Amino acid sequence: MSTNPGPSSAVPIVIKRRPESPAMGGPFADLHPLLTRLYRARGVCSDSDCDLSLGALHPFESFLDIEPAADLLAGCIRAGGSILVVGDYDADGATGSALAVRGLRLLGASGVAYLVPSRFTSGYGLGPAVVDTAASLGADLIVTVDNGISSLAGVRRAHELDIPVIITDHHLPGGELPRAAAIVNPNRPGDAFPSKSIAGVGVVFYLLAAVRARLRGLDWFRSGRPAPNLAQLLDLVALGTVADVVELDRNNRILVEQGLRRIRAGRCSPGVTALLRVAGCDPGTVTARDLGFAAGPRLNAAGRLTEMSLGVECLLTDDPDRAMAMARELDTLNRRRREIEGEMQDRAEEVLRDLVPDAAGLPPALCLFDADWHQGVIGILAARIRERYQRPVIAFAAAEDGILKGSARSIEGLHIRDLIAAADRCRPGLIERFGGHAMAAGLSLRIGALDAFREAIVAEAHRELGDAPPVRELISDGELPARDLGLDTAERLRSAGPWGKGFPEPLFDGRFEVLERRVVGERHLKLRLRPPGGDSIDAIGFGLGALPVSVGHQVRLAYRLAVNHYRGVSAPQLIVEHLE
Repeated sequence: MSTNPGPSSAVPIVIKRRPESPAMGGPFADLHPLLTRLYRARGVCSDSDCDLSLGALHPFESFLDIEPAADLLAGCIRAGGSILVVGDYDADGATGSALAVRGLRLLGASGVAYLVPSRFTSGYGLGPAVVDTAASLGADLIVTVDNGISSLAGVRRAHELDIPVIITDHHLPGGELPRAAAIVNPNRPGDAFPSKSIAGVGVVFYLLAAVRARLRGLDWFRSGRPAPNLAQLLDLVALGTVADVVELDRNNRILVEQGLRRIRAGRCSPGVTALLRVAGCDPGTVTARDLGFAAGPRLNAAGRLTEMSLGVECLLTDDPDRAMAMARELDTLNRRRREIEGEMQDRAEEVLRDLVPDAAGLPPALCLFDADWHQGVIGILAARIRERYQRPVIAFAAAEDGILKGSARSIEGLHIRDLIAAADRCRPGLIERFGGHAMAAGLSLRIGALDAFREAIVAEAHRELGDAPPVRELISDGELPARDLGLDTAERLRSAGPWGKGFPEPLFDGRFEVLERRVVGERHLKLRLRPPGGDSIDAIGFGLGALPVSVGHQVRLAYRLAVNHYRGVSAPQLIVEHLE
């Protein structure tokens, strides 16, 4: 376990209140004034913007290439052909793979299989070796999920073997697109689909909808084979969307909300229910936060430490007992992942302390490498160090034949993939391959190129960020009156989501008197607090147990108001994000 003491940030933390939004748009009907204020601050300006029904989703027709992709799949289904789904080894790829397999079977496909390349032996995406495996399995058609936009060599190999490829992806393309039979990706040039932040699993959902429409037009669905309701698969879409930390624009919020409703009603795959239960979450009251911080990490653990096939099988089985057994395996892997992560973070802190004694003297971008680091955990490590030091971080682990695999995480306002691309242009030949998003990217380079790459990426980061010292800003929605620090408000906030990236969960700030203080779980700060003129309330600060807070102190908090369920009793509780 990590022994890093003290608060989670090594840079100054500033609580900054969100500016009041002008009352634009029409009035909200029957909406609490607090929610009205919170929604307006997040760009929701009318009742129509609050509509999270399936009918408000963007139509699939605006996806470039979705019609030829649907034609290919419909033809393969009608001919009884063999379809191979090639996924990715993260939660988005796993949920997308399970969604594709389940959805194609519901549409009448008789031969559907999946393959998730190994992080450790095959690498990311549709490589030539993966295509050779697909050929050996007798695939008539390959469908990628959450990958493929950079798989130039893999698609060329598929051409040689006369296997058509449909690419479904959401990552940013490079300068050249693969010559696939169809590319369904909202971020390819010329694509008009409005929700550019849709996750890979969401792209698959849209493709299934297009295939269903095509099959319906071909009179495929009859009395013995009714057209399926694809909405029954939205639990997988919700889990993958939240776990991939994409921006929750309105379209993504619809997908997540509709999936959450099905999970709460018990109308979801046994695997999703099992993942929530092993994490101690009640599926009947599940929130997007539960998907992101409980189910998602356990699903991801398979791809990080072993093979993601365990995670996909957990999502594919219809047997609740088998799903629970696999969820327990995933939970065990996640516990091991936490241990490895703690050891790696301790080592990273040692490296940084050796580099400079004061965090303010660190370079504007951090490139970290240790020969003993686990390749599957470097992404989490990069995220932890990024959060603590408020700098873009690229963590590297040794792969094979002198190659380093790197995982990058960025800060708000800095596009990490573009930063890596700029470093590549500045020092061509250093990077073997790279790809990703604005906030996360992956790359590989030769071990001998690490120092030169570090110099290039630091120079580019300095050009983008300048000399301003990093500060972590907590954006607060203001102060809650003491009368609103109750269970009704906490439950209202919980049900008002889904909250997530781009539509942040409400964070408040205020002053409190400390009535009780103790440390629980060795490192968590448990408090009993009283706001001015109000009743006492419980609070907990995860990882804040070392803070010097005493009974009688006046403290200022940045906090979330949550519902705490304990021994059948529900009560309001403050989740402390920062304490002064």
